[in-house]
Amino acid sequence: MNTIKPICLSLLSALVLAGCGAQKLPNYKSFTEITAAVNVSKKQALTETQLKRWNHYDIVKDTVPGMSVDRAYAELLKNRKSEKVIVGIVDSGVDIEHEDLKSVVWTNPKEIAGNGIDDDNNGYIDDIHGWNFLGDITKENLEYERIVKDKTITDEETYQAAKKFNDKVVAEAPLYKKHYESQLNAMQEADKVIANQLGKSVYTVEELDAIDTQDDAIQKSKIIMKKMFAYGMSIKGLEDTFKSEIEKNELIISGDNLKPDYRKVLGDNPNDITNTNYGNNNVIGPDKQEALHGTHVAGIVAQVRNNNIGGDGIANNVEILTVRAVPDGDEYDKDIALAIRYAVDNGAKVINGSFGKAFSPHKNWVFDAIKYAAEKDVLIIHAAGNDAKNIDYFDNFPNDSEDRKTEISDNLVTVGALNFEYGDQVVASFSNIGKINVDVFAPGVKIYASTPENSYKFLKGTSMAAPNVAGVAALIRSYYPKLSASQVKHILLESGVAIDKEVVVGGNPKDVRPFNELSKTGKIVNAYNAILMANKMAKKK
Repeated sequence: MNTIKPICLSLLSALVLAGCGAQKLPNYKSFTEITAAVNVSKKQALTETQLKRWNHYDIVKDTVPGMSVDRAYAELLKNRKSEKVIVGIVDSGVDIEHEDLKSVVWTNPKEIAGNGIDDDNNGYIDDIHGWNFLGDITKENLEYERIVKDKTITDEETYQAAKKFNDKVVAEAPLYKKHYESQLNAMQEADKVIANQLGKSVYTVEELDAIDTQDDAIQKSKIIMKKMFAYGMSIKGLEDTFKSEIEKNELIISGDNLKPDYRKVLGDNPNDITNTNYGNNNVIGPDKQEALHGTHVAGIVAQVRNNNIGGDGIANNVEILTVRAVPDGDEYDKDIALAIRYAVDNGAKVINGSFGKAFSPHKNWVFDAIKYAAEKDVLIIHAAGNDAKNIDYFDNFPNDSEDRKTEISDNLVTVGALNFEYGDQVVASFSNIGKINVDVFAPGVKIYASTPENSYKFLKGTSMAAPNVAGVAALIRSYYPKLSASQVKHILLESGVAIDKEVVVGGNPKDVRPFNELSKTGKIVNAYNAILMANKMAKKK
């Protein structure tokens, strides 16, 4: 394996390395790079229709911190030809039968469906649309729980750190259980009051706002339900979430969370990277609803544009290659390492990883997979995490640095999440930050995309921010296929729109900092600028 030296190219040096030769590319000299005005802010609240595509909007024309995707298509990409790009989705599974995704699903050209033979001799039988490294597993322990159960899988220092973390979780579990019980009870009582007032059990936030009353009980219930709607979930979805959190903390209190061995049904050894013959070809997974996260992520990248159903994907000429490796719990390092290699070996040029964890006993396997992707010219986009922490000081795996300072390769982009309000609340309250280890920010709150069974939902998280960037990366690689993964990475970072604002961090109004201190670039990804820069760079080849 070749050694990938840590590098951090400036745009100038990237242009020099791009080589010589010319392509027949458009002349964009009359087009001006987008920059954000300091004092611009949205004067009116976005409607639900506008929220469904705010990540495509333009920060200047629409005054929301979108990625100028619509503007890029209208002004720069109209009538231009592109090459199809395969995007690997390493996630919880994808509903490849979804109405807005089935036409963009990757099919393995070297495999014959249903014949029970490994036609392409890659070790995976009938891997028609990808591979499922989890088999029928949906739930899984968290990594620190696995380490506490079996200290032999890692070193003593990591074991002690995991044990300390577990002790803290156990001590706090009763408080969290009480908190979620309180939230659930308050929501249920308030929901009954509002439903009675409106004469209907299902209502919108607009109907809630329209209630005009002096009744104290109704006013109090209205305030509670406004807070609940702000989570961006349905009341039923929120109720299920609260109940799940209560159950999780009950398991922690009893110690039963450490007992299950979910992995044994696969029959592999998760601590042996050479044991690769496990899983199956069902990339949806055993339960479509458990593929919600992966289906949403895939939709952000690739749901069909301009078909008048659901939402629009960022990229318009891609195929989705699904690798199921992320359970309800923490992913195994082995699965992630093999998933990255599988996607690379089957032609992915961009891989999205919307997952992460605080402990990684076999992190070197993942480091090797990231380096392997770099050698094969594949770009990886990774979510920064949702713990409102500074990952320059707290671990968030996988990453591209063994010491949180020096990159092991130049093909991974770590993405923080933006809110749709362009002002001091522009950083999502949950998003991790890091001047060294977060590269850029992108839309990650109330992102509308496909979910299982031909449905669509708003979801939030750096899990949603990452595929927004993966979509822009795929767009660049589609229209400028000769640019390398490293060059595309630096285009994404350097072409972003700089935000010169003081912003609230971690949802704490007392913690206000300059936006440019929260990531390496101090920028938000912008598709329009990225295309302009890619065009300039490609002309130098």
